[in-house]
Amino acid sequence: MDKKALLAVVLSVAVLILYQFYLAPKPAPVPSTPAAGQAAPAAQKAATPAVAPAAALSQGTQPAAQHIVTVETDQYVARFSTVGGVPEYWMLKKYRGATKQTKNRNVVILEPGSSLPPLSLGLVSDFDAAHLNFSLASGTTDLKLDKSHPEGKIVFEYSSGQALIRRTYTFHNGQYRVDLKDEVKGFPSYTITLGPDFGIYSREGGRGIHVGPVLLSGTDRIEVSHKKVEHGSVSYTQDVKWIAQEDKYFCSALVPHSKMDEAVAFMQSGNPVIAFRTKNPSVEKFAIYAGPKKQSDLAALGSGLQYIVDFGIFSIISRPILWLLKLIHSGVGNYGWSIVLLTLLIRIPFLPLVAKGQKSMKKLQMIQPLMQEIRQKYKKDPQRMQREMMDIYKKHKVNPMGGCLPMLLQIPVFFALYKVLLISIALRGAPFALWITDLSQKDPYYVLPVVMGITMFIQQKLTPVSTGNPAQQKLMLIMPVIFTIMFMNFASGLVLYWLVNNLLSVAQQIYINKKVIV
Repeated sequence: MDKKALLAVVLSVAVLILYQFYLAPKPAPVPSTPAAGQAAPAAQKAATPAVAPAAALSQGTQPAAQHIVTVETDQYVARFSTVGGVPEYWMLKKYRGATKQTKNRNVVILEPGSSLPPLSLGLVSDFDAAHLNFSLASGTTDLKLDKSHPEGKIVFEYSSGQALIRRTYTFHNGQYRVDLKDEVKGFPSYTITLGPDFGIYSREGGRGIHVGPVLLSGTDRIEVSHKKVEHGSVSYTQDVKWIAQEDKYFCSALVPHSKMDEAVAFMQSGNPVIAFRTKNPSVEKFAIYAGPKKQSDLAALGSGLQYIVDFGIFSIISRPILWLLKLIHSGVGNYGWSIVLLTLLIRIPFLPLVAKGQKSMKKLQMIQPLMQEIRQKYKKDPQRMQREMMDIYKKHKVNPMGGCLPMLLQIPVFFALYKVLLISIALRGAPFALWITDLSQKDPYYVLPVVMGITMFIQQKLTPVSTGNPAQQKLMLIMPVIFTIMFMNFASGLVLYWLVNNLLSVAQQIYINKKVIV
């Protein structure tokens, strides 16, 4: 009975992991974004209906030559264009590519040529201000911020008759935050978008990783997929605190200072896009975030922006684990050894429970001859058989489910740590030792998964067998092979955790096998 329950638990974990990596639906394929100036499809027009104009925007005022303003801080380099008064390029100085081809190049979360530039405005119709010619306010020049010059501004202005737009960006050295103030006059509505590309470095998110628009409505984190908006726009009006574009490790976000009427998601050039919209605008203020999905930096902006990092249903466990991992790293200086120490610390609270479960299984193994006699003797009387078996359990103080409880309690911890190691940017590019140069990537030579499989096999051989069913015994011995194959594509940091956990289990099982007597 105990072995069947234990087998069910192990198989359940395997199925969950297998589903997550091999059977879960893949993110919808994302078409490449058309070059600047290429017409957006008709579906986008249908998704964002025009508003009757209260003041006409001038036509034919495109600049003879656009002017670019460059902003550099210790965190990023960004370029802004007078066409639309929007950013056209954003490069992060402290992050490099994750592949051999890109490891010497900085991460760029906005490339020039977007079909709908980020922070484009719609004031009369569909993002009609995105291609207007703005002028630079007097004194606006390129900015290079540092400790001696920690703050700077660039100001874009547009006017036509009674219509006025004044965009003020404020930059802060040492932060990924940018403040935006839009002063508008003579327009019936105001729409601002992050566009389809801003904040996304890679669309190869992998299974279980969302890439694209996301928002926080009340306390609900809502991901906008292709499927949600492929047939038209979707409006969100219930206490939308922020909108964002995300990939696995990076994001851009827009946090309004005052309540907007709605957030609208729609399709733009084959990609989901999200925007804020409000009526009767005058002065609209936002905090913009463009950078890594780093908890401390995101939380500093308020409005729950840190919840853009999705730890799943076990987030209540994941967040303390991440905090503890970073705390250990601050003293150790290596995330690989930090994972080893974290595994030890996580294991400590479970030691008494695991020991009790292992003792229970050991005792179950030792009373198997008695159990077999009862099964044979009362095989035609199941009720009597159950009573006699329960008497044996009570006599020898054995809990038939005792071996399962420790594993059941550790499952949430495992999946919480799995999420931390899967999506935490702290592990991105973090080396361990020798050939393990990135704990967020799989082991390139599969050494860790194979060693992990061997330790799991040893653990299975040492674990007392509480059933005489040969088929179940063989299946349990096959499990290390199944897990080894699955773990070959896991982040090496997660495999390292499982390996260390197995080694601790083996050591504890050897101790229990020597000490327990019935």
